Amino acid sequence: MSDVSRRTTPSTRIHIMALDGIVNVNSLFSIALFIGLTWYPTTDLNSMLLGSNKACAAGTDAAEGLISFHVYSFSSFLFSSLIALALKQAIKISQISCCSSIGNGGSDSELLVANMGHVNQVGLRVGTLVSAFGSVLGCGFLMMALVDLVQIKLGRLSCGDLYTFAAIGPLVTLVPLALVIYVFLVLHAFTR
Repeated sequence: MSDVSRRTTPSTRIHIMALDGIVNVNSLFSIALFIGLTWYPTTDLNSMLLGSNKACAAGTDAAEGLISFHVYSFSSFLFSSLIALALKQAIKISQISCCSSIGNGGSDSELLVANMGHVNQVGLRVGTLVSAFGSVLGCGFLMMALVDLVQIKLGRLSCGDLYTFAAIGPLVTLVPLALVIYVFLVLHAFTR
């Protein structure tokens, strides 16, 4: 069995597992987005404020941002999932077409290469990168929607309320930090 076939097969399996992970995470976030969209501030925004200072109530721009960012986030997650599913389908189609072309008398190395299929590694890597980029955008938009939700419930950031900052602080520090780590890991995998 050649070195090339041994290295390529696990690489393709790893790509399939990574694509499965992207689709699973995007699905969870999409469900959360649908639940978030069912809650829409249709009543007076002043009555939704949990605090007592009505001057800090968020305006209609926060409610519009909440809905807009939910839709942008859902679009990004859907884009990312569709790209990932298309890549998985291309891998499976290449495996089927490759395996059907080899007869029963093939050697073990031919069958191993046939099981992997003829996958364009550059296309696979670029597609995975584009799919990961869609997930990162979706997470960013979801974070901005949550900031608007906190402002609707606890008051605008400009009022300087401690509870508003306590709710938004971890959100705007931990999510971007996790996204930076995710981007670096995806770029590292992209170069391998």
